Amino acid sequence: MKLKLNGETLSISDIQHFLALEGQVEITEDSLKRVAQSCATVERIIKGKAKVYGITTGFGLFSDVRIDDAEYNQLQVNLIRSHACGVGEAFEEEVSLVMMILRLNTLLKGHSGVTVELIEQLKYFINQRILPVIPQQGSLGASGDLAPLSHLALALIGEGNVSYQGEIRASSSVLQELNHAPHRLQAKEGLALINGTQAMTAQGVLSYIEAEHLGYQAEWIASLTHQALNGIIDAYNDKVHQVRNVQEQIEVAARMRDWLDGSQLTTRQAELRVQDAYTLRCIPQIHGASFQVFNYVKEKLEFEMNAANDNPLIFDDDDEILVISGGNFHGQPVAFALDFLKIGMSELANVAERRLERLVNPQLNNGMPAFLSPQPGLQSGAMVMQYAAASLVSENKTLAHPASVDSIPSSANQEDHVSMGTIAARHGYKIVENARRVLAIESIIALQAVEYQGIDKLSPKTRVKYDALRNIVPSITEDRPFHKDIEAVATYLKEGAYKGSIDGGQ
Repeated sequence: MKLKLNGETLSISDIQHFLALEGQVEITEDSLKRVAQSCATVERIIKGKAKVYGITTGFGLFSDVRIDDAEYNQLQVNLIRSHACGVGEAFEEEVSLVMMILRLNTLLKGHSGVTVELIEQLKYFINQRILPVIPQQGSLGASGDLAPLSHLALALIGEGNVSYQGEIRASSSVLQELNHAPHRLQAKEGLALINGTQAMTAQGVLSYIEAEHLGYQAEWIASLTHQALNGIIDAYNDKVHQVRNVQEQIEVAARMRDWLDGSQLTTRQAELRVQDAYTLRCIPQIHGASFQVFNYVKEKLEFEMNAANDNPLIFDDDDEILVISGGNFHGQPVAFALDFLKIGMSELANVAERRLERLVNPQLNNGMPAFLSPQPGLQSGAMVMQYAAASLVSENKTLAHPASVDSIPSSANQEDHVSMGTIAARHGYKIVENARRVLAIESIIALQAVEYQGIDKLSPKTRVKYDALRNIVPSITEDRPFHKDIEAVATYLKEGAYKGSIDGGQ
């Protein structure tokens, strides 16, 4: 699969397919021309001895310090080395890969003043899967993701570590083995590589992909629970949802009806009870609201994926050269979106935990054994699986606190407001992982519960899911360590997330 980058049209769907098909990137000719023109502009600026931030001056508080002509390139190398101070565990390899794609895409807009050689170096690293090892912590999310992107840039110049063919190695060693030269940074290039939001955006893109996929998975899991509790189907009637005018809610209700079509376990109003508890009755409203969040986040991420977000920006139109110091590196729009994603995902897990509680609670589960125990008293059954789900949900509530409401001044108060967007991105991915395990627990418990009701009465589509999961997790006939079951189902729920499918695995 060839992913053509031009700085303008990159989508999350493109990233999904690129990762799923282990694609290669190509660069359009028109974007290379823009890069060459912008680079020529930087050369003219240097020859004209203009005082321009980050090209002929220092950085941050040192923006008024003039740099000697012979040291422009060394300035860029020093910048990368000094700013590569990330700490903690490394981002996953997919995040590193997407970071390079996003950084390459923004440089192709032609406002960054980099060389074509740097563009080709990024392309080479992507296509060869030479993946910089990038620590997760250390970014304030304004002036760009300085620390993470500096670790990316280090690899390009043959310093720092990379992951290559499953091994962590020195970048210089890998490049030597491949007979490929490190890139020699030119004026402006170090700054152009690290002023940007690619760490938070890359992690945000992967979080979004997995969150949306999990949202669809949550529907068939909820459908199993609905049948186990003889839920009332009337609440999903299209008329109810049309009059609220929320498209995502309408769509969730339609998919729930589809999952439940043909079930002998659903009921009608007043057949067993007049109405269900909210966690069953309001699935379209609750899940639909999360899909509203996903749609918002997708829009903001795709804006950022195709944005010029370094500083300064170079504009060379009609023989007028403008080099403008602005703040497109500030991650506030992305930070807000990713904080919003945390809330949307937390609530999917929250409502799932409340549903599974109804399955194990003998006061709420329509006469099934307490904790679905095969021998109540001697066997604890699903008791502590509910504990685990409750713990994950509670952890999500702390992680969902918005990172973007915090700010700490930096660079001697020159950079006196920052976004903390990368913290939002990191916490958001942890919430997705936690939510997936909560839904895995709900599915395991729902499988057990429907056995009491009669699996032959399941809707045809949920019966397919029942059979698929029973190949992964056996029925609970006696107590056993459920940790392996939860992890196995969580892995199953993640499968397919990068294939661009929106059918929830139907």
